[in-house]
Amino acid sequence: MPDTTDAWPLRSLLLGGMGALVALAVQQLVAVAPGGPPAGNAHLSLATLLAVSGVAFGFVVERTRLHWSAAFAAAAGTVIAAVVYWNGGWGYPDTWRLVCAALTVAIAAPLFQAWRDARAPGAGRFAIAYPAVHDHAWTNVLLFLAALLFVGIVWLLMFLLSALFNLIGIDALEKLLRNDQFGALLVGGAFGGAVGLLRDRSAVLSTLQRVVMTILSVLAPVLAAGLLLFLLALPFTGLAPLWQATKSTTPILLSCIIGALLLINAVIGDRPEEVSRLALLRWSAVVLALAMLPLSAIAAVSTGLRINQYGLTPDRLWALVFIAFAKAYGLAYLLALLRARGGWPARVRIANLRLAVALCGVALLLSTPLINFGAISTRDQLARLANGRTPADKFDWTALRFDFGAPGEAAVKRLVTEGATPEIRAAASVAAKADVKTRYDVQRQQVAAIGIEERLVIKPQTVPLPAPLRQALTNFNGCTKAARCVLFYQPGATSAVLVGKPWSGAVQIDARRLRAVDGDWYEVPDMETVPEADIAKRNARQSAALAEGQVEIRTVERRQVFVGGEPVGEPFE
Repeated sequence: MPDTTDAWPLRSLLLGGMGALVALAVQQLVAVAPGGPPAGNAHLSLATLLAVSGVAFGFVVERTRLHWSAAFAAAAGTVIAAVVYWNGGWGYPDTWRLVCAALTVAIAAPLFQAWRDARAPGAGRFAIAYPAVHDHAWTNVLLFLAALLFVGIVWLLMFLLSALFNLIGIDALEKLLRNDQFGALLVGGAFGGAVGLLRDRSAVLSTLQRVVMTILSVLAPVLAAGLLLFLLALPFTGLAPLWQATKSTTPILLSCIIGALLLINAVIGDRPEEVSRLALLRWSAVVLALAMLPLSAIAAVSTGLRINQYGLTPDRLWALVFIAFAKAYGLAYLLALLRARGGWPARVRIANLRLAVALCGVALLLSTPLINFGAISTRDQLARLANGRTPADKFDWTALRFDFGAPGEAAVKRLVTEGATPEIRAAASVAAKADVKTRYDVQRQQVAAIGIEERLVIKPQTVPLPAPLRQALTNFNGCTKAARCVLFYQPGATSAVLVGKPWSGAVQIDARRLRAVDGDWYEVPDMETVPEADIAKRNARQSAALAEGQVEIRTVERRQVFVGGEPVGEPFE
């Protein structure tokens, strides 16, 4: 645990006040007036700068070398704010850049804290002690979670007091809690004050850290046994089931590797005397260390297969980055076991420190515009579309428009006029429409753009469909080339009937009625809405007729869809 015995009573007051002011400033920067435009990119970036710098300063500040802590906090805020600005705001599709920026700051903070605290006479310029880095890293994580928990408790307390005063007719506190400015002050002040209080009570965090490490170390045999059985089963099952069972093979494997890293380091600790004395836990850590490299190799094969089948996407390129670091950790841990055997924990700690520095640098690089995975993926996907490896009706226009960033959007607009085939130009024109705002809009309209007639049997005879009817039919994704729907429609008619499965994968066949209203086609519900005034008049008429005995039974003719001689759906006029 970092040495924080030199308590600083003013720290909690300083951080509480600073947190309240920073949170209020952030709230004012991102506040949106009712009906007004959203906050601009510059405002969001400045809000990010203030928020990240404030949080980072609270975590690293000490009375000694105060200006160093302020400089680090400003640098941390600048890094993440720059990413927000480059990406066009908080809602940019490529969130992994922001994740990389956050990871850069999260790794750099304990490295900076350990380096600053080691600045003693005779110490090397870049000497960093691994135990200090490890302790600071865990302290920062637990401190952040504890501060969030404290903020939640403060809000619960305020709501309780609000309800208490409401009992006697005083609603001033309730109105305050609904005020955005007051809420920002409360959140910021509570978070900053909690960080200051907890940092002056290092024994609490130290105890919590030991509890967490103990619990994690006990879980090591469970994960080790599971991974060992999984790897031993692979020669008998083969790798094919991995690709057939789920599309999440790579994320699952990477999650297992991350879990193995956490549990290994929980068992070996950050000092020789902290290595678990239980042989079961030590051997479990060995098994986990040996399992990481083959797991990362399987993840690499899984991602490689998907790239070969469907091409590059930003997510798959990010997956390759994560796999590369997983393989680096797996290889480092394997070499530590082979070279040191009984002393392998010491080599693992050295590897952890070096890999942390490398990961911090790579994450910082990937958070900048210097490497654009959207542009790389766009070029690859366009090449596959041009050479026919991906047909136009199988091409993921949704991803190109919404997931590849500015290069993908530009490519969609360019293909509207420069597409090699009419199918490509038609599909690109749908994806590039100004009224296409969501992924669902692209997926729905692409069906109409690439031949809905191929998915239909039109009766009583095949005729061209009006464009509004074709568009309305795209809502029924149960119509496929393999299981076509039947459409009853005649030229010039204002109604039609569609028979088929209502959605892809459905078992029951259904009949849907469609009707033209003011040039557009809509599905007619089974129970059409009747105005309440008309219902009241009808009830009055029927009551009068019933009183006079005007009741009879008539034989009526009805129309209904029959499939294979059996009725389907409700009767209609």
